[in-house]
Amino acid sequence: MQVLRFLLSNARWWLEEYKFDGFRFDGVTSMMYTHHGLQVTFTGNYGEYFGFATDVDAVVYLMLVNDLIHGLYPDAVAIGEDVSGMPTFCIPVQDGGVGFDYRLHMAVADKWIELLKQSDESWKMGDIVHTLTNRRWSEKCVTYAESHDQALVGDKTIAFWLMDKDMYDFMALDRPSTPRIDRGIALHKMIRLVTMGLGGEGYLNFMGNEFGHPEWIDFPRGPQVLPNGSVLPGNNNSYDKCRRRFDLGDADFLRYHGMQEFDQAMHHLEERYGFMTSEHQYVSRKHEEDKVIIFERGDLVFVFNFHWSNSFFDYRVGCSKPGKYKVALDSDDGLFGGFSRLDHGVDYFTTEHPHDNRPRSFSVYAPSRTAVVYALTE
Repeated sequence: MQVLRFLLSNARWWLEEYKFDGFRFDGVTSMMYTHHGLQVTFTGNYGEYFGFATDVDAVVYLMLVNDLIHGLYPDAVAIGEDVSGMPTFCIPVQDGGVGFDYRLHMAVADKWIELLKQSDESWKMGDIVHTLTNRRWSEKCVTYAESHDQALVGDKTIAFWLMDKDMYDFMALDRPSTPRIDRGIALHKMIRLVTMGLGGEGYLNFMGNEFGHPEWIDFPRGPQVLPNGSVLPGNNNSYDKCRRRFDLGDADFLRYHGMQEFDQAMHHLEERYGFMTSEHQYVSRKHEEDKVIIFERGDLVFVFNFHWSNSFFDYRVGCSKPGKYKVALDSDDGLFGGFSRLDHGVDYFTTEHPHDNRPRSFSVYAPSRTAVVYALTE
């Protein structure tokens, strides 16, 4: 009881003394179950969540702390990192839930790293869509393409997975690019936008991810002796990778600048249309041969062509609302380091031609390795 009171008073202290606007609870899966989520595959069966493996004391604590946070500060935000898919996780305490506002959608970043270890020619569109949308109905999620688990814990950033050592020599605009750089920049923008578009109701960047930071983070470390007697080598207490080069995104003579401009444009798109909080979300196409994903969110239609070489003319796009659509965001825009293959002055009018289980449709040009967002204007 004393520990419980300490934890609850601690949460209140940070809210009152330091004016925190919320908390992110790390690794709550390990708290909610006596097996700590280790060596367990959750299938969605309710018996996996409500049984003898559930740590009732831990779940009650999470309910109490969320009730305290929202009771004292109704506008505070509580985010829980859970990989189990615990039912009622984001239902208010007064309705019998655990009380979080958002679940941190961890599986998405892990999926991208898994895919980046393969050729993008083998990526499955259905697999990407399933990972991004695999969440409980009406459960709000915060999604992200990468985090410290990828860029800090002995792994590589998405940008470095895509472009590798070419990033050191070919990111300046005054010298020619390479096929690896062109591919990497295009896919980096697409990965971020499809994650933001389909992955949840909140989007999270990680320390330079917004412009494709080239290197990982590594704090000064000496050698560490493990319990089994083996030695984990350190980095000779080096500070070389203990930094973030935010100046790269601001340098208009580097290709990082275009990647950062695209990140800003994504957020301006959300600010204008509020698509992430829209209740309307429908995936109309996930075509494995064409490598195309099409979905609606709010009044926007997202078209992703992941194909490495095929561009599609007069590609039919299904939609629900009639009227005139215009390009609202184009990853191939020259401002974002693209090739400007689309004319943004073109109007796209719907026809009463059902397509992909949608009542209407319009035709577009879908260049290879591009993402284009169309907005309903009339």
